[in-house]
Amino acid sequence: MKAEIEVQYASSAAKTSARSQRRKEITANLRKYWPLYVMALPGLIWFAVFRYIPMGGSIIAFQDYNVFKGITGSPFVGLKHFQHFIQFPEFLQILKNTLLINLYDILFAFPAPIILALLLNEVGKMAFKRTIQTIVYMPHFLSWVIIGGIFINLLSPETGLVNHFIKALGYDPIYFMAKTEYIRSILVGSGVWRDVGWGTIIYLAAIAGINPSLYEAAAVDGASRLRQVFVITLPSLLPTIMILFLLQIGNFLDFGFERVWVFMNGLNRENADIFDTYIYRAGLLNAQFSYTTAIGLFKSVVGLILLVTCNKLSKKLTGNGLY
Repeated sequence: MKAEIEVQYASSAAKTSARSQRRKEITANLRKYWPLYVMALPGLIWFAVFRYIPMGGSIIAFQDYNVFKGITGSPFVGLKHFQHFIQFPEFLQILKNTLLINLYDILFAFPAPIILALLLNEVGKMAFKRTIQTIVYMPHFLSWVIIGGIFINLLSPETGLVNHFIKALGYDPIYFMAKTEYIRSILVGSGVWRDVGWGTIIYLAAIAGINPSLYEAAAVDGASRLRQVFVITLPSLLPTIMILFLLQIGNFLDFGFERVWVFMNGLNRENADIFDTYIYRAGLLNAQFSYTTAIGLFKSVVGLILLVTCNKLSKKLTGNGLY
């Protein structure tokens, strides 16, 4: 009995000593790196004010929220709004659209900057390389309203460049924006054109950090340029690829309201309507605040589950993860 007490006492003392040592290390780091913490403070305040504090408003998803009564005066209704949303006749179609568009975006838009970065990395002339980088990066600064106007004009059945080419081949013009079968491809394709340059710069920066001696050793062993890409470049890019992939998976149900709204109309709405556009109609136009908050909370929970699951799989398979 006495031995057990001594063991427990020693264990408790060790834990207390470890906590004390940890506090000393934190204090020492704060004193040593205080300028860096001061620099990070505005960003932390921004996240607290605009990200974390607003999370408290999610409580209205479980209430019949009334603007005049406020959160404290509105009645609690439990899971009523979640049930209403799941039983909504168009729920399955909206869910299908959201999942398919995001899946296409991952399959086609996510690999695009990786491929472009690998191609640009093989370009020997720096002037040509920088020119291409500038050209593909410029659309990133355009708003979706401008991009929507560009694509709508390009695909116009009367004046669009695409339909001019189709008519030159002897075919009838296609009303792309009026057909449901084309809208998902247009949404994903416009996103690739707009954002491929941004991702390319990130991957090019990661490629620049690869040790050149690895390529020299591979060349001595007789590896071709293509072989070097698969055995050196891509494995070295894997941590960056996985981090960006996990960040995109976390936003899997958040395709973006403005990205869809500028292209959606009454004729293609069946295949274009997603959670974000439905939230806009129901929440802002019809003032169903509790109902749309429940939808937003549903999206956040699904995104969190996907992020945690994929992060665990990534750490197990590749050893890389967000945390």
